[in-house]
Amino acid sequence: MMMEPPSNPSPGVKWTGRTDRGRVRTNNEDAFLCLRFDAREVQYLGKYGEASTARADLLFAVCDGLGGARAGEFASRVAVDKITRLLPKSFKQSASGLTAGVGDVLAELFDEIHKVLTDLAAGDPDCAGMGTTLSLAWFTPGQMTFAHIGDSRIYYFPAAGGMKQLTQDDTHVGWLFRNGKINEREARSHPGRVSLQKALGAGYQFVTPQVGRVAVEPGDVFVLCTDGVVDGLFDSQIEELIRSPESGSPDAAEQIIRASLAQSGRDNTTVIVAEALREGTVES
Repeated sequence: MMMEPPSNPSPGVKWTGRTDRGRVRTNNEDAFLCLRFDAREVQYLGKYGEASTARADLLFAVCDGLGGARAGEFASRVAVDKITRLLPKSFKQSASGLTAGVGDVLAELFDEIHKVLTDLAAGDPDCAGMGTTLSLAWFTPGQMTFAHIGDSRIYYFPAAGGMKQLTQDDTHVGWLFRNGKINEREARSHPGRVSLQKALGAGYQFVTPQVGRVAVEPGDVFVLCTDGVVDGLFDSQIEELIRSPESGSPDAAEQIIRASLAQSGRDNTTVIVAEALREGTVES
């Protein structure tokens, strides 16, 4: 989904991020990342906050690790570490408005993570089969560029209403759903719903990510989540939680986590909710 940035870009983003191991798993193979970066440095951001995009870019990412023992947990951490090392080098491109180059940067990033995970798996039996999904959202003034591989998701909730799943699940069940062969309820209960066709590492050969870009208006909301969330919630339920938060409820990410765990909790569950701020509501 490619669009030109609006003439009056939103100045920044407000976010919340949460992760939970769920009710069944003994460890958490998910990871999430909130960053602010420019050409010189990377600043790790907390689980919630507000920041401007006027002088630095913002990036949010979720990963869902794969592999035996604790290999999946390690794989998702490797992906997070690689992002922090590579992206500051690309800040000048985004600052200059070279949006075409941003897609190349993200493709290179995904390739680098894939190579590292593949090499680690080849050199250590404990890392055999290790891999990870990765869905990330890169905010620059007036736009968000995303890149994705696997079955984690990025949802887009325009301020004007409606919702759209920006990412495509890299599963056969995802293909069936996109092509109208099954409905959402059938997709959620399909026995092959967790069988990935693409991921970083894990012995996969083709790792070309899905890359896209959307113009960002004040009030737009983006939700990044791992598949543990959609194991518990339908899309309409996620939209309801975003559009009509309960009075006095915890933050948006925590609210989605709690609702998903109440319905399922069989898998690790991770969410980041990022909302574009209105002009003048955040310092640069």
